[in-house]
Amino acid sequence: MTMIMPPEWAPQDWIWIGFPHLAEEWPGWLEPAQEQMADFASAVAESGQEVRLLVRDEANEARARSLVSSKVRLERRIYGDVWLRDTGPLVVHDAGGTRTARRFGFNGWGGKYLMPGDQEIGAELARDAGLAIDTSPMILEGGAVDGDGTGLVATTEQCLLNRNRNPAMNREQIEAELAARLGFTRVLWLGEGLINDHTDGQVDNLARFVGPNRLVVPDATGKDDPNAAIYADAAARAAAAGVEVVRIPSPGRIERDGIIEPASYVNFAITSHLVVGPTFGSPHDAEGVAAIAALFPDRDTIGLPGEAVLAGGGGFHCASQQMPT
Repeated sequence: MTMIMPPEWAPQDWIWIGFPHLAEEWPGWLEPAQEQMADFASAVAESGQEVRLLVRDEANEARARSLVSSKVRLERRIYGDVWLRDTGPLVVHDAGGTRTARRFGFNGWGGKYLMPGDQEIGAELARDAGLAIDTSPMILEGGAVDGDGTGLVATTEQCLLNRNRNPAMNREQIEAELAARLGFTRVLWLGEGLINDHTDGQVDNLARFVGPNRLVVPDATGKDDPNAAIYADAAARAAAAGVEVVRIPSPGRIERDGIIEPASYVNFAITSHLVVGPTFGSPHDAEGVAAIAALFPDRDTIGLPGEAVLAGGGGFHCASQQMPT
C-alpha cells in the first residue's frame, strides 16, 4: 500500500518539543537555551495547538514548568539530545488516513553525539501515540529530508551520502529506501549544508519546501556571508530540477568566540496556526522574519530569539517533531 509523508504545513494533532537538560551540550548557555525553548513551546501552545514538551527528570520538569505556559503538556522521558526532528518518529499515512511511524537507524549524527535514550525515544513516542512501527536499517535523521507532499523531497549530498551514515548504500539504494518507506519518489539532491553544521549539513538548515514544488533558500547577506556559495549552489540545483525557488535573507555572518555559526532563518517550525522562526541578534532579523511570514499567509509568523538554542547545535525546527492529523 502506498504511504506518503505529509508536508509540515498539513494539519497536525500535536507537536513534540525537546527541553534542554545537558549542561555539557550548552556550556554557559543551558539556562538561556531552556528559556528560549520554553518560549517556543509556549507560543505554539498559546496559538491553539497541543504541545508535548519532553523533560528529562524531576528537576528538569520543575525548571520547565516555571518557564512555560500552563497550556504546555510536560512528558518525562529518557532522551539525550533535544533534536527530536532527528530522533523522533517520522509519521506517514495511507490513502485512508491510517498512520504508521517509520523508524530508521540512528547513530548520533555519524557517531559524533550518541547519547542514552536517543536511539529509543522515537519508537517510544510512536508506541505511546498508538502507532504501528515500521523499522528500516538505513541511518536517517528527520532533518536530513524535507518533502513537499507530492513525493518530492530535498536533501543534501553532504549528509545523506556521508560515509559515516550508510557506507554500504549508494545513491540509488538510498533513493529506493526513501520511496519505499516515506513515499518520496523524486529526490532533489542539493550539495553542501551550512558551514560548521554539527549534522553534516542537514537540509532543514539550508532549504525548505513551503508549498508543492516551491523551495525557500537563503540569499547571502553581506560580502562576508560565509555560506554565499552554498546558497547559490542550492538555488541553482533546485532551479535546474524545475523547482520554484524563493529566496529570503540570511542572517549574514554570525560568530561565537570567533567561530562561524550555522545560523539560518530557514530553520523555522511550521505548526497548525503559527510559524516560528529563530532570530540571532542580526540586523537582518526583522527582514528575515517578514520574508518567512510572506510565505505563509494562512498562519501567523513570529520570530523568537534562538542564539542560545543554536549554541547547542540546532534550532526550533530541529528540536520539534509534529504528529500529522
